[in-house]
Amino acid sequence: MARISLDPPRSLPVRMVGAYSKRQYGKVLEPALAIGHNTKVLVPYLRFEQKVAKWHALDEGLKHLAVMVVSARIGCEWCMDFAYWASQKLGMSPEKAGKVPSWREHRDTFSETEQLVMEYAEAMTATPPTVTDELSGRLQKELGERAFVELTMMAAMENLRSRVNSAFGLTGQGFSDQCEIRPAR
Repeated sequence: MARISLDPPRSLPVRMVGAYSKRQYGKVLEPALAIGHNTKVLVPYLRFEQKVAKWHALDEGLKHLAVMVVSARIGCEWCMDFAYWASQKLGMSPEKAGKVPSWREHRDTFSETEQLVMEYAEAMTATPPTVTDELSGRLQKELGERAFVELTMMAAMENLRSRVNSAFGLTGQGFSDQCEIRPAR
């Protein structure tokens, strides 16, 4: 049960976000409804999300693995629900997506680069972060500096999303119900 009403005042920004969200995802995203109680937060946050969506220095599949690992480590049910749906849209196999939360037990499923990305996302999510010079150096060599910066920002961005959604008490919104797999609980 959400810790905040998902019925914000029907301001123009909330209505616009609702219409866009329905077109893109088939439903209004609950995080937007929760944040919609304060449009001075909602509007710049969504502008930032729109700009983040235009980053393309890092392979989309690698980016998504980092997002999924962060969501899983934080335990954000809403984010994992959405991530499984998004993984299907990216063409990731349901079997592979289902192994992301426990990727270390399924190393043979993931390439060396994918494992490095997931290890880095986990290290960034730890409190305090446990990123090492060695891991950062290996990723910069593998990905290049532009993609490494994007990976770092994506892991940080998903930490923001997952922590906010978890604090609001948001749970799955039914996105994974449209997939062949279900998020690990």
